[in-house]
Amino acid sequence: MVGSSRPGEKVTVPVARRLAAIVAADVAGYSRLMGLDETGTAKALQDHRAAIDPIVARFGGRIVKTTGDGVLLEFPSIVAAVECAVGVQKAMAGRNKRVPEDRRMLFRFGINLGDVLIQGDDILGDGVNVAARLEGMAEPGGICVSDDVYRHVAGKLTVSFEDMGDQQLKNIARPVRAYRVRSDTVKKPDTAPAQKASLALPEKPSIAVLPFNNMTTAPRISILPTASLRTSLPSCRATRTCSSRPAIPRSPFEEGPC
Repeated sequence: MVGSSRPGEKVTVPVARRLAAIVAADVAGYSRLMGLDETGTAKALQDHRAAIDPIVARFGGRIVKTTGDGVLLEFPSIVAAVECAVGVQKAMAGRNKRVPEDRRMLFRFGINLGDVLIQGDDILGDGVNVAARLEGMAEPGGICVSDDVYRHVAGKLTVSFEDMGDQQLKNIARPVRAYRVRSDTVKKPDTAPAQKASLALPEKPSIAVLPFNNMTTAPRISILPTASLRTSLPSCRATRTCSSRPAIPRSPFEEGPC
């Protein structure tokens, strides 16, 4: 970029750039869905985005822009970008579970790591274009990433990848090696953790006896209430007594059991 500080003088202003994890996403077959039910499809997309936005925010993502059914996201971490895409696909698997198959809204994700040009809130450049082309290669409900992404996340995530080989992407001069996130590690919806089995209740009501804290200066007082309870409670057959110490044998002069 060239500017001028005074008449006749040209000053070169550096272009703002940064390295970013770029995520491009859209809905597979969106035009077909709109043809089936325009109003319902638009409402469904709005509802899905309301559910997806918090996932993007949780992984530190920024929504750069939306274009119809498409969205461009930027992340400061490539691992977080892939984790977000996987989280969205799992959430969508759950949301689509009860929707007829021909009405399901399936997102495709393309993820790239690249140097981008900054223009206000927008990002531009080959890095963005590669992400968009990879998104077009992804299967409905799938995720496709570049080799740069794969090298940074390999071994750091629970998902597995399938090598798609070098790809000649439209309007991209160099071939890009692409990887597909295996669908069997993505499409399973998140489920709530199984609750622990509850313990069986005892046949009798239980009473637990713990040592009392002695708040006085008399040392013997500290054992008297606890010792008395541990001695008398076991004689009550209607209850079950638990103590941190063995019960003191009952005196033969004490009253009979409850």
